[in-house]
Amino acid sequence: MNYTPIARLPFLIQARRSDRWSGESHLIQGKVLRSLLRRAAGTETGRRYGFADILENSNTYEEFTDRIPATDYEAIREDVMRMTEGEPDVLWPGVCRNYAQSSGTSGGRSKYIPVTRDSLHRCHYKGASDCVAHYLRANPKSRIFSGKALVLGGSFSSELKPSDPRVRVGDLSATLISRINPLADRFRVPDMRTALMPDWQDKLPALVKASMHADITNISGVPSWFLTVIKEVMHARGVSRISDAWPNLEVFFHGGISFEPYRAIYSSLTDPAKMHFVETYNASEGFFAVQNDLSDPAMLLLIDNDIFYEFIDISDPSQTIVSIRDVRAGHVYELLITSSNGLWRYHLGDTVRVESTSPVKIRVAGRTKTFINAFGEELMEENAERAIAAACLENGCSIRNYTASPVFATGNTKGRHQWLVEWLHAPSDTGAFAAALDRELRQLNSDYDAKRSHTIFLDPPEIISLPAGTFDRWLRSVGTGKLGGQRKIPRLSNTREISDAILAMTGNRYR
Repeated sequence: MNYTPIARLPFLIQARRSDRWSGESHLIQGKVLRSLLRRAAGTETGRRYGFADILENSNTYEEFTDRIPATDYEAIREDVMRMTEGEPDVLWPGVCRNYAQSSGTSGGRSKYIPVTRDSLHRCHYKGASDCVAHYLRANPKSRIFSGKALVLGGSFSSELKPSDPRVRVGDLSATLISRINPLADRFRVPDMRTALMPDWQDKLPALVKASMHADITNISGVPSWFLTVIKEVMHARGVSRISDAWPNLEVFFHGGISFEPYRAIYSSLTDPAKMHFVETYNASEGFFAVQNDLSDPAMLLLIDNDIFYEFIDISDPSQTIVSIRDVRAGHVYELLITSSNGLWRYHLGDTVRVESTSPVKIRVAGRTKTFINAFGEELMEENAERAIAAACLENGCSIRNYTASPVFATGNTKGRHQWLVEWLHAPSDTGAFAAALDRELRQLNSDYDAKRSHTIFLDPPEIISLPAGTFDRWLRSVGTGKLGGQRKIPRLSNTREISDAILAMTGNRYR
């Protein structure tokens, strides 16, 4: 039975609330901030910074920024650890028993992000619902609820072992799946036991078995990991396209990493007459944005889901922090968030490019710490993703995963960028691929182009092809629970730590 016509009306009503965001974004965000301050006024953090006094001030935002410093995870790590042991009212009211373990592609030790009841229902689930609502609005012919959703989730495998057995730590998706509304669960595969399996060597065949004969209409997950599942389903069904196994597949809700290096391969495996690709911006810390126009790659910033946003223009030497009222289109900003998971003026570690301000629409530009600037080239993740996608298209190839780092100059050699690549379909000539990548990077990034000019300061990029499964092996090696559908390979690094470790696993070394 197709339940889409029944579900469409409430979802459309939900999507239409964003129509008034064009002229009221700062007012809506102001209400969000006051709500967060009011609910947390009695917490340890609320008393420390005087949330009650902030609320009495007519200039709430100015008082908020004066009293509360911007912070990062290390500043609150001890508070979070106390919370995992059952201490109430620390960063957010009550006791929090769910935590999302985040490897934090730019950091060292794992982060444990509180997933409070408020953040779960007012942010994560609401954001997921917004995603479906905007898709239904953009695609009136959708039959998404005529079949099942295949959601690629993680597990509760974790490095942290709290003394309270009621505390659960793991991938955010594990918490979302374990707490899902039973009605929504009827439209999803696999069953919860399979979805939460920690070992991917057992989980992958179980996912294939659960989904290969199901009527899958929509899939959700990280593109690199989902491609592995799709290829296994195709192999099991003996088909050359996933749409031949799932003929009613119509949408992929994707996020976590850039989709551009994977777009061509997904397009070749699906039915172009009905398939849509919808980008989401969902992280352990919150559900931030969703693509609401299928013809526009920019995502609508969700401004009423228990998150208050602040922005730092990365091109501004003063590093002035502004609210949504003062963002400008075309600028790249680092995000700070204040939210109902107890994060207050928190450096998210992500950068976004504001594409429009009425309403605010964004594209993810990359991580604040995933870049290469060893030679003054200022290569950002956004540049790398776009150049990789263009080089793949030109050379008829596709990439499963990659990472890049500098090879530093010596007395006899210039510096260069070294790209470690695991291919889905390798190019016939990696030299031609390297040349195309170099050309695209020079077009996209003037600093890189200047350093590459006449090969005076920087040699052409080097491509090293890795055996299949190398990145999976590295993820397993760097910590318990690292291998899984929510784990991401750091794309760019300004040091050789990651690249050298991966090369060592393959018997290669820094050259």
